[in-house]
Amino acid sequence: QVQLVESGGGLVQAGGSLRLSCATTGRTFSMYAMGWFRQGPGNDREFVASIGWSGGTYYAVSVKGRFTISRDNAKNTVYLQMNSLKPEDTAVYYCAADRVRFRTVAGTEVADFGSWGQGTQVTVSS
Repeated sequence: QVQLVESGGGLVQAGGSLRLSCATTGRTFSMYAMGWFRQGPGNDREFVASIGWSGGTYYAVSVKGRFTISRDNAKNTVYLQMNSLKPEDTAVYYCAADRVRFRTVAGTEVADFGSWGQGTQVTVSS
C-alpha cells in the first residue's frame, strides 16, 4: 500500500509563492501518474495538476501558467510550485497516486486516483 505525505503549505500574501512536496513510500513511484487536487471551504475536491509516469503534465485552466508540477523519481517525490498566488487558491491541497501503472495519459478526475495524502493547508491573504 502506498503512503503519501504532503508538506510545504502555509500562509502567504497574494502574489507570493509556495512549493508543496509529496513524499511517497510503499510502491514503485516511477510507474504511476501523480496528481494534486484541492478543496476549499464548502467546495468539492477539484483537480489542480497531474504528471504522468513518463512526465506529461496537465493543469486546470485556473492554475495554468502559474503552477508547475514536477517529479523526482530518485526521491519518490512530486512537487507543486505555485507562483502568483491568489486568494481564491486558498484550500487544502491533496497529493494523489494513480490507481494503475503506466496509464497512457495522466488522469484529471478524483476517481482516477486511488491513494491520497492527508492534505496541507494553503492560505493566501489579500
